[in-house]
Amino acid sequence: MNNISIELKDTYSIGRFDAMACPCEILLENSNNQSTDQQAILKITEIAFQEAKRIEQKFSRYTNDNIIYQINHSNGNAVSIDKETALVLSFANQCYELSGGKFDITSGILRRAWNFDGSDNIPDTEQVAELKSNIGWNKVKLKNLSISLPAGMEIDLGGIGKEYAVDSTVKLLKEHTKKSFLVNFGGDIACPYPRANNTPWTIGVDNPEHSGESSVGKIQLLKGGLATSGDARRFLLKDGVRYSHILDPHTGYPVPDAPRSVTVIANTCIEAGMLSTFSMLEGSNAVEFLKEQGVQFWVMP
Repeated sequence: MNNISIELKDTYSIGRFDAMACPCEILLENSNNQSTDQQAILKITEIAFQEAKRIEQKFSRYTNDNIIYQINHSNGNAVSIDKETALVLSFANQCYELSGGKFDITSGILRRAWNFDGSDNIPDTEQVAELKSNIGWNKVKLKNLSISLPAGMEIDLGGIGKEYAVDSTVKLLKEHTKKSFLVNFGGDIACPYPRANNTPWTIGVDNPEHSGESSVGKIQLLKGGLATSGDARRFLLKDGVRYSHILDPHTGYPVPDAPRSVTVIANTCIEAGMLSTFSMLEGSNAVEFLKEQGVQFWVMP
């Protein structure tokens, strides 16, 4: 069954697989029958795996036979898109407007200059300036089921794709089980309803100093979405200055004084991801921004 593995615990079962360049987990509350629990976790994990792979195939910029490739190689010509693609791009447009242009899915082209591998390789200003000329969601024409992207520009859904996949998977799994479950795609998380007796799921907050190895606290999540933005694995360090991978498309450079990590709880995973990224883009004003949103959050400075 693909690369799926399962584990039965006392009160819940876990299904695991890899997709979207990250480890993925499905946690499902147990019944009182081990055989039933095993069948249930296998079934919904397989459904989740297929949905994650479907979205990865459809929206990844690393694939040369999907709609993103068609758009990025359209040379300025209009490209017809389906309703799901239009929905995701409309959300990206909303993020662009709400962030004052700081959240821009055309800014992924800056990766040609910035390689956040922990080294001290800072790109030169000329290279960044040249790439900036091909950034600007306001130059894109999105209308109904069509998009026109100017030649030389690209879109990259890496900032919202995984969160969208989490929410899409939750919606799908709700059709197959009434038990409480949690979807975790590389730290982007959502669960639709609490466990029995209103018990929350317990989630560790990653320690950016030792990412993936230890936590700095625990979050009790009854229901909703959770997402984290940060520079634990992607950064540059030169002359004692740490450069985060969170880039401001207006400057082409990392946002100064951004927190090391921001975790947000919201109604959905994609909403939590939007707010955590927005707060990182606010730099030193991240905490004040999140307070204004009225959401639960954790900030590691």
